[in-house]
Amino acid sequence: MSVFNKAWMPLLVAGLTSLSSAVQAQQAPPSGKPAAKADITGANPVLSLSPDTAVTSYHDVTVKGQKIPYKAIAGTQPVWDQDGKTVAGLFYTYYERTDVKDRASRPLVISFNGGPGTPSVWMQIAYTGPRLLNIDDEGYPVQPYGIRENPQSILDIADIVYIDPANTGYSRINKDAPREKFFGTNADIKYLAEWINTFVSRHNRWASPKYLIGESYGTTRVSGLALELQNAQWMYLNGVILVSPTDLGIARSGPVDAALSLPYFAATAWYHKALGADLQQKDLTAVLPEVENFTIQELIPAISQGGFLDEQKRKDIAARMARYSGLSEKVVLQHNLNIPVDFFWKELLRDRGYTVGRLDSRYLGQDKEDAGASPDYNAELTSWLHAFTPAMNIYLRDELKFSTDLKYMMFGPVHPWDRSNDKTGESLRQAMAANPYLHVMIQSGYYDGACDYFNAKYSMWQLDPGGRLKNRLSWKGYRSGHMMYLRKDDLATGNEDIREFIRKSLPKAGQPAKY
Repeated sequence: MSVFNKAWMPLLVAGLTSLSSAVQAQQAPPSGKPAAKADITGANPVLSLSPDTAVTSYHDVTVKGQKIPYKAIAGTQPVWDQDGKTVAGLFYTYYERTDVKDRASRPLVISFNGGPGTPSVWMQIAYTGPRLLNIDDEGYPVQPYGIRENPQSILDIADIVYIDPANTGYSRINKDAPREKFFGTNADIKYLAEWINTFVSRHNRWASPKYLIGESYGTTRVSGLALELQNAQWMYLNGVILVSPTDLGIARSGPVDAALSLPYFAATAWYHKALGADLQQKDLTAVLPEVENFTIQELIPAISQGGFLDEQKRKDIAARMARYSGLSEKVVLQHNLNIPVDFFWKELLRDRGYTVGRLDSRYLGQDKEDAGASPDYNAELTSWLHAFTPAMNIYLRDELKFSTDLKYMMFGPVHPWDRSNDKTGESLRQAMAANPYLHVMIQSGYYDGACDYFNAKYSMWQLDPGGRLKNRLSWKGYRSGHMMYLRKDDLATGNEDIREFIRKSLPKAGQPAKY
């Protein structure tokens, strides 16, 4: 599973634009107050962005009633080839709390988003970072666009670096750089591990407890990085946080693949009040266990029998699926008990004249025609781009003082992407097995149809088939979609869950990493 379908990716991705530059500048901290101005010189619209530059500014944020002073470094750091030649410059934003005396025990969170092909803008200005974009309490765009304080940021407990992979955000590869070094599951992991090593060394963070957090395809990325950092960089982690995870290369096909979406269907139908009265009067978390149990115990075995399933049993199963999905029994039978997810987005509210969003099924769309097998567009993604794009551009220039004519790419040219040999789930298992300190937490939105919550649970179960690691694996669910933090209540709950995860995964002083 990936957040962005190749079918419509070209519509969103523009080619590389003419480049400009930002060069290194730094200001002294005026007693922890925001820097009024950064001295950025050497701007020239005909030059490419320097692959090694930094602009430092100073700020504060009030988190959970506590004022947190911090510095923000917005800049680029090179990627080198095997001969030491610079082949790319990756843009990053690093937030470091400035009133901390013991940096060695201060956790460092290394953050990625996904796509592949998107920068780390999403979690940076909507989830864990110290600034929050202007949206309403459910995550919808509002004007005026802009940025405000994030009172839920995890900056109180950890420093954070947000990394934009090659050809996303302001990150760019050289025109003569080999694309195969960057644009594939395993290539992406390999060069980013090298980059992280350099970053940790430059910022003197080798002693710090380290965490990776990835969202969507970013979960594929960080799952692979957990082992690559350990094996190739000798860097050991305390935790990995998977936000709306992909399938992590864990096989699921046939009856399992066909059945696992039903609990997500039920959650979406419940939200839109499309279930029967007896189910609607229950809370969502009271409905879902019943659907999950039916999926595992009855639906998968039934689909496994294919055309040889007893006819009455087929009708009984279809009736149960209709009850839980909000679709008609006739439609379920027409699809041989296997409802395509994109058809569900079109069908659920067809009679009301709406489609439901792919990444967040709380969002409604309107198609040209009510007929058809899938929606015309992704209602939620349009809404998110509406809110995020101006906010990030305003924030980088006005507050972080990173000034460049280079276009900040919300979707970058990274395709074709080599997805072969994806064993990232197994890589994560191996990293956990070899490192007794390493814990994993999964965060899922119930209304996410791209990386749905029950598939995430299935991945967690398959990560540890022997049951030896389950005391270090946990799953959390939220009443929103793919970017569950856009909902105000889940922003608070999700960040608190991360805080608690970090606290629990930090070993006690002197506690050895051994079984």
